[in-house]
Amino acid sequence: MSHILSTYGRFPLTLVKGEGTRVWDEAGNSYLDFCSGIAVCALGHSPKVLVDAISQQAATLIHCCNLYHIPQQEELATLIVEKHVKLPGKVFFANSGAESNDGLIKSARRYGHANPQADGSPRYEVLSFKQSFHGRTLAGISATGQDKVKEGFNPLPTGFRHLPFNDLDALTAAIAPETVAIILEPIQGEGGVNVATPEFLRGVAALCKKHDLLLLLDEVQVGFGRCGDPMAWREIAPELEPDGISWAKGMGGGFPIGAFWLSDRPLDRGLQSAPENPATLSSLMGPGSHGTTYGGSPLACAASLAVLKEIADKKLIENVRAQEAHIRETIALWNHPLVTEVRGKGLLIGIGLDTEKMSTPEGKLPSIHLSAELIKSGLLAPPAGPATLRLLPPLNVTTEEVDQALKIVHSTLTSLQTSP
Repeated sequence: MSHILSTYGRFPLTLVKGEGTRVWDEAGNSYLDFCSGIAVCALGHSPKVLVDAISQQAATLIHCCNLYHIPQQEELATLIVEKHVKLPGKVFFANSGAESNDGLIKSARRYGHANPQADGSPRYEVLSFKQSFHGRTLAGISATGQDKVKEGFNPLPTGFRHLPFNDLDALTAAIAPETVAIILEPIQGEGGVNVATPEFLRGVAALCKKHDLLLLLDEVQVGFGRCGDPMAWREIAPELEPDGISWAKGMGGGFPIGAFWLSDRPLDRGLQSAPENPATLSSLMGPGSHGTTYGGSPLACAASLAVLKEIADKKLIENVRAQEAHIRETIALWNHPLVTEVRGKGLLIGIGLDTEKMSTPEGKLPSIHLSAELIKSGLLAPPAGPATLRLLPPLNVTTEEVDQALKIVHSTLTSLQTSP
C-alpha cells in the first residue's frame, strides 16, 4: 500500500536512471524522453555541467536565508535581466512556477492599491484566458482558465475572469474599472499548445497602455530557449515590453527554481513625484511585501547559472530552431489521417489529433491513451488536453533522436487508426 497521496494519475512506469535524452525503468528498459519532466530537463538528464555545478556548490554552501546577501542570486539576476529580458527590471527568486505566478499576482494587487480606481478604491481584477494554466495554488487555479483544476476548492479567491484566447474584441469589452492586469502564456502549454497571434499580443499590450494595466507574461513552460528565443514572447511580438514575467521549469534543468521579473519603468499618474510612493513598478515590492525560505538559495542559483550558460555557450537555441523545422517537415510528409495540425514553437510542439479516426478505449482521453501506447514502444511524450500530443525533448536533442521519436509516433498513430 502506498503512503503517497493519489494526486497524480500516473502512467504505469517507474524510472530509476537518466542520461541525456534517455531514461531507464526498474527493469532496465530504455526510453527516449520527449517529456523532459514536462519541459524541465533543458539539457537532458544528469548533464555533467549541471552535476558539477551542484556538486561544487553543495560542498561549499547549500542554503543561506534571504536575511543575507547571496552572490549567486545577484549573478543570476544580472544574467537574466541583461542577457535574456534585455529590459531594465528586478528579479525575485522562488521555487516553482506556481510561486512565481503568485508573485506576479501579488505585484498586480500592490499596483492596484498604489494606482487605484477613480473613487480611490483599489484595482484588483486580473484577466486571464480560457485553456490557460498558471499553477496549483489557490491563486494559480483561480487565474487558470480550466474548470477541471477548480473542482472541490470553492470558495476560490475572487478577482479573476477568463476570456477567449486570441479574441481581442472579447478582451476589450471585458476591461472594467477594477481591472489591474492581464496575465497570459505566449504559448499555452497544458491547454493544448495554443500560440498567441502577433496581432493579439500587440493588441493586449496596447490595451494595457490605454487602461493603465500591467502586462504579465507566464513563461514558466516556454522560457529560456524552449521556443526558439530566450524569451518566448519575442518569437511572436519582439517589440513587446511586458511589466512582469514568470519562469521556472527549464531554468534549473531539473533543480527546483522559479523566478519573476518586474519592470523598472516609472509609475504613472505622477506617483513618482510623491515622496511617500516608490518611483518604479519594481520598487512597489519592497521589504516585507514578499518572501521565501528556500527561493534563490546558493545551490539553486548555481544550478540555474550552469544551465543558462550552457544553453548560450553551446548555441542550443540554434538547435531548437533547426529541430523544430525538421519535426514540422517530417510530420508534413506523413500526411497522416490522425494528424490535424502541428502547433507550437521551438521544442514545444503540439500534434493535434483527429480523435474521430482514432481507436480509444471507452472512458479514456485520446491523448492520454496515445501517450500510454507510446511508452510501450519506448517513447515518453505527454498529452496536452484531450486531443493533443506534446513533444518536449531537451534543447540539445539530436536529429537522430528526433527521427527515432517520430518513427515511434508515426507507427503508433497508424496502429491506432480506425478502418476507413
